Amino acid sequence: MERSDQFIGQSLPFLDAVERTSRAALLNRPVLVIGERGTGKELIAERLHHLSSRWSGPLIVMNCAALPENLIEAELFGHEAGSFTGAAKTRHGRFEEADGGTLFLDELGTLSMPAQDRLLRAVEYGEITRIGASRPITVDVRIVAATNENLPAQVDRGKFRADLLDRLSFEVITLPPMRARLGDIGLLAEHFGRRMGLELEWSHWPGFTTRAMAALEAYPWPGNVRELRNAVERAVYRHEDSERPIDEIVFDPFSSPFAPGAGPIKAAEPESFGSGDGDGGAPALPLAMAESTHDLRGAVAAYERQLLEEALNRNRFNQRATAAALGLSYDQLRHAMKRHKLQESA
Repeated sequence: MERSDQFIGQSLPFLDAVERTSRAALLNRPVLVIGERGTGKELIAERLHHLSSRWSGPLIVMNCAALPENLIEAELFGHEAGSFTGAAKTRHGRFEEADGGTLFLDELGTLSMPAQDRLLRAVEYGEITRIGASRPITVDVRIVAATNENLPAQVDRGKFRADLLDRLSFEVITLPPMRARLGDIGLLAEHFGRRMGLELEWSHWPGFTTRAMAALEAYPWPGNVRELRNAVERAVYRHEDSERPIDEIVFDPFSSPFAPGAGPIKAAEPESFGSGDGDGGAPALPLAMAESTHDLRGAVAAYERQLLEEALNRNRFNQRATAAALGLSYDQLRHAMKRHKLQESA
């Protein structure tokens, strides 16, 4: 967890998630955090711990997807010396390390069924048994778990225990993706940009041009806050003149005609947005938007509508093809079309 990260945002979905986190922190109950990659699930777990009565105890983090299946149980519950090949001495597991504090289980949906069976007993009775031991050990641990999986659907498919899900879901905090956090992209971009400027020892922060900010606002951010931070910091780092506002945003750093598997070199649509001269980059901004600096929200809406209209035209109003071209899901495209009243023409 990055100690320099902060909760930054003003959108209602974001503020609601933070407020629910603060309330849940006061109760000694399990909490399940749901969210797409990069939405800040680790920060929520940290907030739950530090606002709880266990704040002075340990916060132990375990990524369930980072270990082979045959090692997960040993990591969680520990093992006795000689319990399996390579177990030369007794080892405490993460539950014992977290005694009196909080255990954060990231990527919970990847746990094997045997590990889920043992986790259920630990959650329900506060007891664990090391691998190779004959007697259980009592532990006082609060469980916070996180996943980007649809766990109820996993239960229906027989891949996750329904009783374990019932035990862990006293409170479920679902984090909104960036595309649902209206108004927060600009705040976060300014925060990450200023922080990178300080790291580069810039004397002042020049900010972003209206065009660059419009591009940031229009992008769907499938990687959410983490992807936004990378894109902004990369833009600041590549900007050569700290006296001028930043105008170029590269959304895909892997885009290159020389990338492995890219095929013969040919004119390709670049994945950057900047002050190009019409060489195939992002669509030119509407004139009213390029000249207006006092109505950013309206300018962003106009640009987003233009992107939708041009994508629909290119894909002959095939909505699924248009959604794929824009990096959106079908439902997200439909919501955007409804917002801009484009359904009649489609």
